[in-house]
This record gives sequence, C-alpha cells and structure tokens, in this order.
Amino acid sequence: MKVPVLGWWRLSLGRGAAIRRPNSQWSVVTGLGGCPAWEDGKDARGRDKPPWRVLFFGTDQFAREALSALHAARENEEERLIEKLEVVTVPSPSPKGVPVKQYAVQSQLPVYEWPVVGSGEYDVGVVASFGRLLSEALILKFPYGILNVHPSCLPRWRGPAPIIHTVLHGDPVTGVTIMQIRPKRFDVGPILKQETIPVPPKSTAKELEAMLSRLGASMLISVLKNLPESLKSGRQQPAEGVTYAPKISTGTSCIKWEEQTSEQILRLHRAVGSITPLQTLWMENAIKLLDLVEVNSSVLADPNLPGQAAVPGSVVYHKQSQMLLVCCKDGWIGVRSVMLKKTLTATDFYNGYLHPWYQRNSQVQPSHCRFQTLRLPPKKKQKKSVGVQPCIK
Repeated sequence: MKVPVLGWWRLSLGRGAAIRRPNSQWSVVTGLGGCPAWEDGKDARGRDKPPWRVLFFGTDQFAREALSALHAARENEEERLIEKLEVVTVPSPSPKGVPVKQYAVQSQLPVYEWPVVGSGEYDVGVVASFGRLLSEALILKFPYGILNVHPSCLPRWRGPAPIIHTVLHGDPVTGVTIMQIRPKRFDVGPILKQETIPVPPKSTAKELEAMLSRLGASMLISVLKNLPESLKSGRQQPAEGVTYAPKISTGTSCIKWEEQTSEQILRLHRAVGSITPLQTLWMENAIKLLDLVEVNSSVLADPNLPGQAAVPGSVVYHKQSQMLLVCCKDGWIGVRSVMLKKTLTATDFYNGYLHPWYQRNSQVQPSHCRFQTLRLPPKKKQKKSVGVQPCIK
C-alpha cells in the first residue's frame, strides 16, 4: 500500500520540477557538497554531525547489503550514527517485492514505493542500485545531497550494469565508488571514496556482486561517520577512462559461434548466466545452454574430436567427460546441461536427440548437425523511459 506524501515532500518528482520557494523568513545558503539548503537559524539545513536522518533508495541484493549496514548502524546505540532510516523502492510483480523491500518489511522499516519518497525531514539520501533518475528538486531537498554506492571504479562502467560488464570484458581489477549524485545524468558526480579489489579468476557476476556489496556497505558507513569532511574533500571524476555499462538485452545471450572465442563465450556465461541462460539454435529450435565449462587439454587431445576441420557450432558428445563439446571461433567449450522443452544433461541430450539424428543421417556430414546463432526478432520501439536496469538480481 502506498503511503501518502506529507509535508515539504509534496512536489513533482519529474525532470524540471520546480523547487519550492522558501518562506520570507528563510535565507538561501549553499549546503555542504555544493547543494543549496534553506536555513532559518534552527538547524534547517540539517545537522553538522551524526546521528543522521537517512532516506535510502534501492532495489536488489547489492542494495540490500547497504541497507542492512545502515540498519545495523541505526541499532547500534553506542555509536549513534543513524537516528532515522526510511526506504524507497520500486513496484514489483512479486507479492514479496524486490530484496530491499523484503528486508525493510522484515526489519520493520518504513518503506515507500516510487514515486512516493517518504515523509518528514532527512539529512542525507543514499542510493544503491535504484535504477531511477532522481530529479534536481528531490536532490536539493537533502542538505547533504544524495550519496550513490556504485560497484565500479568510476569513471569506468558508468551505467546500470557495471558488474556484468566488468566480468564480460575480463577486467582484472574492479572496486566500489561512493559518490555524490548530480541531476540529469547517471554516475557523473564527485567521488568521495573509492577502493579497488582484484577480480578473482573465473568469478561470476553474482559472486563478484556479493564481494562488492560487502565492500560498498563498509565504505558507506565509513563515509557517513565523517560525512561533512568527506563531502569537502570530494574530487571530480577524471575525463579520461570513461566507459559505459548499458543494460543487458535478451539478444546479448545469443552466442555467435563464428565470431566469439571460447574465452569470450565463457565470460559471457559468467556475466549473464545467472540472469538469462545463453541461447543458440539447433535444428530450428531455440536451445538454452545452462552449464558451460572450460575444456581441459586431456579432452582436447581425444583423437575422436574433429580437430581443425570442425565448423564453428559443431557439437559432439564426449562420453568420458559426459559433456557436449561445441566448436567456437578458436577452440571448444564444454556444455554439461541444456534446456530444450525441459532441462537435460548432456548425456540425456545425446541419447534423446544427437544419437538418433546421427542414426537417421549416417551419410550426412556431422557439421550439418550443429548449433547456429539465434537471431531474435527486433523489439518494437517503446516510449523513452528514464528507468534503467539495476546491477544484478
């Protein structure tokens, strides 16, 4: 159920929304971090030290970790870092809602569904994987602005899917950036804190998300402990090294056997496999590849493999390892399970489909029985939206 917006939060939240004019007894000052604030001599622009009143914006598991850290800080009566904590999330088709809403409900935190943005006064906003563009009018309502917990080393991988693109492009190093958001554009504000970590070899996006979520939550608490100082020492993002992490479409999961190397296909699986399985075409049927693995040298040395004569997409069953071997641009990848009408092991797929095909077509070249690139029909154009895909769900 949506909660009505009260008090000074009664305003339009779209782009170009008007900022409420201050009453005559208020004077306009510049708040910390360059944000205007209203001051009447009674702490109207917020407090100058903790405990803070925080409004949190988030959706997925990455954001949930940050919210959990804020909630723990609120419950810690010894440090008194957080006094008030409320949550804004997005509608979900699931009755339970997104992970952030689930946590807020379990923890008995006030929770609102966008575009409702809470009621009362707050010192600072915190965004983590929210996927909505916040208006300038909303940002200016927070005396200390709004902080963003972003899972990349900005300016690398600005945008909605930084973790996925980190894995997809094989980055050896990644990290988390705590920045102050600016209106109208994503991920361009000043950096308050940034830490880097090595990307573990062969890690999936989901595994990397778990690591970065814990790092980001810890960094957020560190910034809030010294919020005024952190804002004053913030630095602008460099103009060099900017890359973008656009949202992932269904077409991204379609393997291009002639174009992609084995390493690229395995990285694609690690990057998006937990969101959408990789897809290909077999005998005019779309088939999903569920469990992809690297093929070791002993399997590649098998004399029964077609070798250099194999055409990209060629698929054979390797009995000793009980997996399908599929030829790509520069070698082979292994597939342990697929989905064709239902989930099948590689052995089941061979017994039910591959072997019968070879028996019926004994005179046909094996290259005719191969995986091919699945060409999805183009999506119909939709009205432009400011919404973006969060990191990983």
